[in-house]
Amino acid sequence: MHEQMSGYKRMRREHQAALLKLEEKCKVEMEAHKAALDKEYDALLHNFTRELEKLAIKHQQEIEKRVKQNNVAEKKLFKDISMKHENDRKAYELHRKKEYKLNKERWKRELSMDESTPKRLRDATLQSQKENLKQAEAQEEQRLLRVQKNYIELEMRKFRRKKTQVLHDLENQLLRDELSKKQQQLEQAHGMLLKHHEKTQELEYRQQKSVHNLREEQITKQHSTELQNQKDYMDRAEKELMRKHALELKQQPKSLKQKELQIRKQFRETCKTQTRQYKALKAQILQTTPKDEQKAVIKQLKEEQHRKLTLLGDQ
Repeated sequence: MHEQMSGYKRMRREHQAALLKLEEKCKVEMEAHKAALDKEYDALLHNFTRELEKLAIKHQQEIEKRVKQNNVAEKKLFKDISMKHENDRKAYELHRKKEYKLNKERWKRELSMDESTPKRLRDATLQSQKENLKQAEAQEEQRLLRVQKNYIELEMRKFRRKKTQVLHDLENQLLRDELSKKQQQLEQAHGMLLKHHEKTQELEYRQQKSVHNLREEQITKQHSTELQNQKDYMDRAEKELMRKHALELKQQPKSLKQKELQIRKQFRETCKTQTRQYKALKAQILQTTPKDEQKAVIKQLKEEQHRKLTLLGDQ
């Protein structure tokens, strides 16, 4: 029985050690699993950062390119308008000189036909007309310059406003592209986390199942061992009982004879004791009993002694 209990305790210790070993193995496996998932997720986030950096560089390059194109187009527009204005001023200058020459000749003809007016007065009148014409031409030239200046300023404002709006639209589009990229990355990261969660749950289920199976296996083995130990004990007890019963059956005649001899010996000893007690009682009674009554008392004592011996013999 002691050997069975020692074996059972040893088996329990082995089972506990195996269970602890499996749990430790599951713990190490889970830590490695989570480390691999974290590494994969960190790599994904690193790729996201690189993608956003590349996208930001691309967008910046597009904006710089558009700004450069706008500047080139603005300079070209300013140059084209300026050249047109310059051509207009040259044409105006040619027209003014031609008109001035024509007017001068006309004035000279008109004044030369008026012989009644002194020459000095005609010269003064001609000079006055020349000065008036030059003043009018100067005013017209200033007006033309103002018109050209206002025109080029207006056209440049219109151009800048248009290009600024186009650039603003481009920046909004690039911002939408960036937000769309971030949303896509967020969904991709969320999908990976969901997949990681599912993988972790699957691993936890497999580990829990392996631990449960080991516990079931150990419990089944323990129950089987307990049942076998109980069966072995009952078999040994039954064999021991059968052995004792067979030995008792084999030794029964000898035992009865020994018991009979013992009873006979006890009976004889009891009879001897009764006889000694009777003799002592008889002697005592004879000393105190009158002589004429001694015969009846002795008879009564003999009957009582016989009765007790008979009763003892029956027992």
